[in-house]
Amino acid sequence: MATRQDTRSAVCRLERKCLLRLLKRWMSLLVVLVLPVSAAELVGRATVTDGDTITVAHQRIRLWGIDAPESAQQCSAHDGNAWPCGRRAAAALDGYLLDKTVRCQPKDTDRYGRTVAECFVQGQSVNAWMVRSGWAVAYRQYATAFEADERIAQQQRRNLWQGAFQMPADYRRDRKARTATTRQAAASVPGNCTIKGNISSDGKKIFHLPGQRDYAKTRISPAKGERFFCSVNEAATAGWRPAHR
Repeated sequence: MATRQDTRSAVCRLERKCLLRLLKRWMSLLVVLVLPVSAAELVGRATVTDGDTITVAHQRIRLWGIDAPESAQQCSAHDGNAWPCGRRAAAALDGYLLDKTVRCQPKDTDRYGRTVAECFVQGQSVNAWMVRSGWAVAYRQYATAFEADERIAQQQRRNLWQGAFQMPADYRRDRKARTATTRQAAASVPGNCTIKGNISSDGKKIFHLPGQRDYAKTRISPAKGERFFCSVNEAATAGWRPAHR
């Protein structure tokens, strides 16, 4: 005959078993909830933007671990002549993916909101094909998976490697620097745009018109974001307010 102690022990064991079962269910649900949405494979026909960016299933995808020349980038051929390597890389990718089903496995999301993924056609990595064909380089800053493919392309002097070229990352950095220099030069040479857009020490944006009290002593520093304006309306639209005097 079961004692009261036996009954309590049986109830406790049952409660522990139920609690463990419930905990397992909650853990399973938690795993499902925390899985990133981007983990789902993207499948479909691809539209090519450039040598390392495509669109599949309405998702903009940056090919993981590779870096292709920019659309406007020029490279030097073996004879020293310039050729549009950026456009050619995009065309090569477009031809490779034409009328094929592309399967992309997301790995991350970049700062521009693009899905970073490795994509496949008939079981073959598109990313690896671009590097091995010499249309892109291994993007070592983010992955080393395609270094061997790059060595093959370099040894066989395929496409980009036939002559000389600037690494795409260096090209983008230099282009950004040139753009900033151009903007600074434009801001520092007023021409007919004589309204001075000054930023005060506490961050207030104030514009000064010729003839106002502080106009002559106001110095414009493009590095700080200060600039000249051609009209009061332009200054106001850009977020500057007029000086009181």
